[in-house]
Amino acid sequence: MVILVACLLATGCWRVYSNTWDEPEHLAAGLELLDRGKYEYDTEHPPLARVLLALGPWLAGAHSFGTPPPEGTQEGIDILYSGGHYWRYLTLARLGTLPFLALLIFSTWLWGRRLFSSPGAALLSVLLLVSVPPVLGNAALASLDVAAAATILLALFALQRWIYSALPRDAAWFGLASGLAVATKFSSVPFIGLGVLTLGLAHAAVAIRGRARASPPADPPVPAGPAAWMERVAGVAVAAVATLLILFIVYGPRAEHHAGVAFRFHWAVSYLLQQRGFDHALGVVFSNLWLPHELQDLVNGVVAVKAHNDTGHLSYLLGHTRLTGWWYFYFVALAVKTPIPLLIAGPTGLVWLAVAGWRRGDSWQMAPLVLCVTILVFASSFSRINIGIRHVLILYPFMALGAAYVVGRAGAWMVTLPRRRAVLVAVPLLAVLVWQLSPLWRAYPDYLPYFNEAVADPERVLVDSDLDWGQDLYRLEQRAKALSIPHLSLAYRGTADLTREPLPPLYILPPKQPVKGWVAVSALARTRNTADYAWLNAFTPLERVGKTIDLYFIP
Repeated sequence: MVILVACLLATGCWRVYSNTWDEPEHLAAGLELLDRGKYEYDTEHPPLARVLLALGPWLAGAHSFGTPPPEGTQEGIDILYSGGHYWRYLTLARLGTLPFLALLIFSTWLWGRRLFSSPGAALLSVLLLVSVPPVLGNAALASLDVAAAATILLALFALQRWIYSALPRDAAWFGLASGLAVATKFSSVPFIGLGVLTLGLAHAAVAIRGRARASPPADPPVPAGPAAWMERVAGVAVAAVATLLILFIVYGPRAEHHAGVAFRFHWAVSYLLQQRGFDHALGVVFSNLWLPHELQDLVNGVVAVKAHNDTGHLSYLLGHTRLTGWWYFYFVALAVKTPIPLLIAGPTGLVWLAVAGWRRGDSWQMAPLVLCVTILVFASSFSRINIGIRHVLILYPFMALGAAYVVGRAGAWMVTLPRRRAVLVAVPLLAVLVWQLSPLWRAYPDYLPYFNEAVADPERVLVDSDLDWGQDLYRLEQRAKALSIPHLSLAYRGTADLTREPLPPLYILPPKQPVKGWVAVSALARTRNTADYAWLNAFTPLERVGKTIDLYFIP
């Protein structure tokens, strides 16, 4: 029921939002693979989730036009608008994200059932996750971020299970889950790789502490000796084979196009050779190593992500723009995009849970905090692509688990109190839970641009995919029609084709050029360079269309 309600809430914006920035290219890449057996658009992302996004439109009759790669945005736009089926194709593409939302919820449930003795506490963690608007907002779009969070969360669960048990069966499950995650988004590579290191260290530390106290830990002790090491090495081999199996399945079944694959792989090797240190050594290895074309495309994709990160991406934070981002970007994003009760209770509960795990010698209870800190530190230290909380959605399931632990402990304490005092505790606790859940109806259907109560003017804090991803164009069309606007000057940033949209006669408003009459400017256009449309600051907008477009009439 929770999964069903979450999916229904996510679908609420389908007929409200125009296509967001990335949706056309994801659709084009997936449809090219289904329709032509090639995968050449924006290979910085792997194909698994994109195929599911494109499956519905493909079955409904959408076809690839074969626009020359590597940029697939125009191809995706042409597909969306072809045959007058814009809303049908866009809706069917967005439908492909809902299975990943279900997987994210189910994976959170798996973590909760393993951490908590009560099924009610596990269910509460699921409810708390569903009440996070950025999760539902991104689940409503034909994009990869919820898919990445879901598959990475499942892989990390399987990883902790294998570290705990050391069984070959669990190593195989970890490998299969990791393969799904890597085939969904390449950000899973460092997240899972660092998870192997930090969860392994946490498990070892718990076992060593148990031996030092001369008392058996809750976790099985870390095996020692050559036989134990061989068992772990065998587990790594099993996991690696299972991961490669998934990647071969995902990248393998397509028409042969060795020239394109070879070109992209040689580019990746050349890029690595231009770097210093480890990157150069890796380039030397790849240049002298034969790889099947499936793995060549995988290498190219990972290197393409690295190249994107090295060059940076124009980002906006707290009124400033920068190409290489800020180390504190995700801390600010979490602070303003997370409902306040979860923002407080989540980290508190993670620390509390980890302390309890350390005392009991249970690495499972330590795992959520270890993973949360690992991912956040890595993203803040190494990521120069600061364009949205969507890149660290994986943190929210762990925060939900932490908050559920706090509520569970509060409930256990409440039971020990006299009845009157218990009621006095229960009332504010219930009020906080209602506050946490209230964005489900207060923000509906605008979960994507949600900001918590601490932010009076979101445009001064974050924009891009956290506020304006080009989604409010359809609302502008409806409002222009209702007002009978005869002519509109528009400053808009997005991938919708303005020439094919039912807008009034348009003048594309260039920067620093004042005009008269009806003017609409989107938040993303306004903040790429704050001086571009600063002349509008002298006027008061008549209204805000949706959450992102200001509508003016300049006399």
